[in-house]
Amino acid sequence: MDYHAPMRVPRLLDASLYSICFAMLLAALSDLAWLHWLAPVDAGLSDAMIRVRAASRTADPSIRVVDIDDRSLAVMADRVGRFPWPRSLYGEVLLELNRQGARAVVMDVELYEPDRIRPEQDLVLNEALSGSTNAFFPIRLLERINDEEGVRLADFAELLALSASPGADPEARAPMQLPFVLDPSAWSRTGLINYVEDADGVGRRYWLYREVGGWRIPSLPARVAAALGSPLPAGDSFRLDWFGGNAPHEHVAFSDLYDDLDRASRGRSRDEFKDKIVIIGSSSSHLRDFRATPVGSLLSGVEILATAIDNLKNGERLRETAGIAPYLLVLLLFLPLLLALQRRWNLVQILASLITATLALLACAYFALCRSLLLPVAGPLVFAWVFFFLAALRAYLQEQRAKEQREMVLSRFLDPRLVKDLVAEGVRLEDIKSETRTITILFSDIRGFTALSESRPAEEVVALLNRYLSMQTECVFRHGGTLDKFIGDAIMAFWNAPTDDAEHAKHAVACALEMVETLAQFNTSNAESGIVLDIGVGLHSGPAVVGFVGSQRKLEYTAIGDTVNLGSRLEGETKGRTRILVSAATRNACGAAFRFTDFGSVTVKGRQASVQVFAPAPATPGTSAEAA
Repeated sequence: MDYHAPMRVPRLLDASLYSICFAMLLAALSDLAWLHWLAPVDAGLSDAMIRVRAASRTADPSIRVVDIDDRSLAVMADRVGRFPWPRSLYGEVLLELNRQGARAVVMDVELYEPDRIRPEQDLVLNEALSGSTNAFFPIRLLERINDEEGVRLADFAELLALSASPGADPEARAPMQLPFVLDPSAWSRTGLINYVEDADGVGRRYWLYREVGGWRIPSLPARVAAALGSPLPAGDSFRLDWFGGNAPHEHVAFSDLYDDLDRASRGRSRDEFKDKIVIIGSSSSHLRDFRATPVGSLLSGVEILATAIDNLKNGERLRETAGIAPYLLVLLLFLPLLLALQRRWNLVQILASLITATLALLACAYFALCRSLLLPVAGPLVFAWVFFFLAALRAYLQEQRAKEQREMVLSRFLDPRLVKDLVAEGVRLEDIKSETRTITILFSDIRGFTALSESRPAEEVVALLNRYLSMQTECVFRHGGTLDKFIGDAIMAFWNAPTDDAEHAKHAVACALEMVETLAQFNTSNAESGIVLDIGVGLHSGPAVVGFVGSQRKLEYTAIGDTVNLGSRLEGETKGRTRILVSAATRNACGAAFRFTDFGSVTVKGRQASVQVFAPAPATPGTSAEAA
């Protein structure tokens, strides 16, 4: 019987794991419906996938950015001074873009209050806008402080081309920055550039409009897309479908374009911006117009605006799954887990299945994202993995408790050092089956102990006996024996069960010889009490049934059979002969390991045939105490 088996994997047998699974399922469903604890996890996973996908997406080449970059700021500073620049510069660029036939010119430079110092500069800008219908300008909605703050929307509804829903409040006000620098004819081509920031500070959406008191104020991308004839999606905002890199749209430095206007011989193409959507904005680090997005923590505002216009122009946006989809996803994960519990899968099987499911769901989520669909898999996966780790922890704790119980039981009859090895290798009590094995049985009894116990106080007798039995038990364990039980002052032990021992007879006889030596040491240490003990030891080798015997409340590992009875009888035959007697079967099994003295044949109770007995001694005289 080989107990050096591989470690067994714990099984999920505890019914309370169903409760954990249902609790995790309920938590996942509650999180989706109300709590949103794991919304940041879903957002983070989606952002990571969006970054991967964005790298392979190409921005619309018809959208270009005239960039007020760091180099433009440095070059223009020598000519017109530091930023902000005179508005006439924008007017000159607008005239050039219109001459080239730009489809739309979108200003991402905020121009609100008239220039009181250089009013002529504003005139140049407005003259450039005269008769133009393709220039668009930003406005901004400020944070509301009180209901009386801001402009009365009804007063500006016509100028700003606002739409009103039924029942719009005529007294509604909104704190807005309006383009008073522009001629009123251009106000209808304005839109909000307010940044939509999620709770984690990352911008993933862009407004289509903001509704205040029933009045809808369109965003700048929505205003441009509507003018270009592109249909707008439903809702008040939309999820941006990003492109990779910090500048996915083609950028032209503002200073390069402006300098080219003054050259007698133009270096740039005269139709460079023909039929293009041109966005004038800044990516300069000095102007600090940067935002956190899924594709980067420092994406310029002009690129975010370009991405929004690109999405709306081309009908691209990220769509979220239907409301029931996340709930179905949770059930898709947890129902197999419940089935695995019912079928009592082990942890390795569940772990492998969960890894497979995780990879499959991640692949599905990325596949859906490539079709502009956001599939929230992170939250359900987190709850499923939390359940697995709780189940694994519980199984581990149960296994530890079971190990402790096995150690406690096995330590009753095996050397604790051997017990630790067996338990570490995964041996369980149920693995130790009852079977017939060839063993060597040893019985040791103290001679005259009954008379001794009657002449001494009980406490002294018990203390004496405990000390003696402890010393002899260590002797049994040192020789690899199994301690069966104590029968009063007697010791019953055997070899070759439950662990294999090919030389069980030799080890048992060696133990018997050492028990005699241990007795001598005990008597020496106990000399002051005047008590001298003597023992008899009987050994026999043969077949016996070994296994656990008892009830569910109390089990004992023991040996049963004629071999056991004969070993006990031989111990009784030592009286008047010698301290140790072994049967012929034990002597023959020992070979030349010991010297044996033939004590003839004895007749024992329960046997008709006589039994030949021998007294063992060490093979080399003087190496051990004589069994005299």
